[in-house]
Amino acid sequence: MTKTSKSKEENLITKKDLNKVFWRSFQMEFSWNYERQMNMAYAYAMIPILKKLYKTKDEMSGALKRHLEFFNTTPHIVTLILGINAAMEEENTLDEKFDVKTIDSIKTSLMGPLAGIGDSFFWGTLRLIATGIGTSLALQGNILGPILFLLIFNVPHLILRYLFTNWGYKLGTGFLKKIQSNGMMDSLTLGASIIGLMVVGAMTATLIDITIPLSIGTGDGAVTVQSIFDNIMPGLLPLGAFGIVFYLLKKDVKPLMILGGMAVVGILGSWIGIF
Repeated sequence: MTKTSKSKEENLITKKDLNKVFWRSFQMEFSWNYERQMNMAYAYAMIPILKKLYKTKDEMSGALKRHLEFFNTTPHIVTLILGINAAMEEENTLDEKFDVKTIDSIKTSLMGPLAGIGDSFFWGTLRLIATGIGTSLALQGNILGPILFLLIFNVPHLILRYLFTNWGYKLGTGFLKKIQSNGMMDSLTLGASIIGLMVVGAMTATLIDITIPLSIGTGDGAVTVQSIFDNIMPGLLPLGAFGIVFYLLKKDVKPLMILGGMAVVGILGSWIGIF
């Protein structure tokens, strides 16, 4: 059955399909890797939806490749993005004019802001509250200490994880229909791409740390090489490292070779005292 022969009001994804995504979402940190972080678990969670929507090998292969791109966010609220992506994959099946690039753009633009909110609430607030209550009881020899710790931290996140699966799907479905009726899809694609690039730029400045402790001169007049680079532009070295990696990726250099090269450079730099 082709896309044009299906009604755009038809819902192909059922409650049962979304429940499968919910249960699979618990794997987000089981296959975490340094290259693309949560990508494997994200694709695994999307498989029930993709199998429901795509029947040919080429369509399934393309969909899996979309969801094997870099992804990382707070695992407790990842189902919100999964639900939105499920709605977008469904729309791609129903509408032959749908731009599949928006699926990855929306995912990329949401994972950063949601990670900021999720990390602050779950890791920075809820976990501390659960730890405080659990520890105070445990120090008194009360068995409720570890039990309450697990309940206080896990019950809210399990409820939100389940609700976000359905809310994300409903949000994605309604939002897509609205922007399509208004002809805003091109603007959405551009905006999501810009936000995604901003997130990547912020990650470059915060996740890459390169320091050169070498000094020029002696005594009080000594100037570190690092301070020279910082005066030119703070974060210049991380930006340069990112540029080199990006260039190598554009030249189809394997990511594992790049990581191996970075490890060798780091070891040699530490050995001779540069880094």
